[in-house]
Amino acid sequence: MTRPPSLEAACPHPLIGLGLVRHTRLRPAANAFNYRVFFLLLPMRTLGRDPTALQIPRNQRGLLSFFDTDHGEGSGDCLAWIERLLATEGVDGIDGEIWLQTFPRVLGFVFNPVSFWYCHRADGALAAVVAEVNNTFGERHCYLLLPDAPRRSLRWGEQMRATKVFHVSPFCKTEGGYRFRFLRTAASTPTLPRARIVARIDHDDNAGPLLLTSLSGELEPLTKISARRAFLSHPMHSFGVVVRIHWQALKLWGKRVPFVAKPTPPHEHVTR
Repeated sequence: MTRPPSLEAACPHPLIGLGLVRHTRLRPAANAFNYRVFFLLLPMRTLGRDPTALQIPRNQRGLLSFFDTDHGEGSGDCLAWIERLLATEGVDGIDGEIWLQTFPRVLGFVFNPVSFWYCHRADGALAAVVAEVNNTFGERHCYLLLPDAPRRSLRWGEQMRATKVFHVSPFCKTEGGYRFRFLRTAASTPTLPRARIVARIDHDDNAGPLLLTSLSGELEPLTKISARRAFLSHPMHSFGVVVRIHWQALKLWGKRVPFVAKPTPPHEHVTR
């Protein structure tokens, strides 16, 4: 799949996505669900230059809002944090836009199971992706996804892998690895009236494929009107995320899926 240049270069304005979270567990007991969600896709460097481009409150409460402290080290500038992370990991050439895909706070509350940082070079090529994972124990870990040498860019739609080192679910062991795949398309035809983004994360344990998950949605400009419309469609969005996590855990417990005790978190904050 080719890069849609109009999205990375010509239109660096904040977007809101409306779509679905899908999750399928394959064993030892099958379990599947999908929920409607909405999320933000924010051009963080553009917002750094022009804070007024963000049409919802930043670091202030609102129906929908964005807080820098919900990411990275919890500081007041999450863009500075991701730039330090890339520099510390020796990732250079990220001189283009950095897009953040994340859930907003709704009525001042949010839980983000995973956020994605799409890091571009000035020519629009995707140079790195950072998957920022949170668990319900208040811990956070980042998976840094890079192209295989000697390539300098990632391709939309290609599969990337990372070893699982961070405990997320009490019904999954910290073993095996993840398969990531990201798709982003422009609105270019009558049958595709809006741009779209898909993030897939599949988990394989030592016995093979275990979990199939995805977050997908259609994109539109983030405005006061589109933010209000999203809120009115899902006013309990953030609370619903937490409730559904615990409801699905209860269902797995009822299906006698073995419980896994939480291990010590990894010493390193970033896994390449």
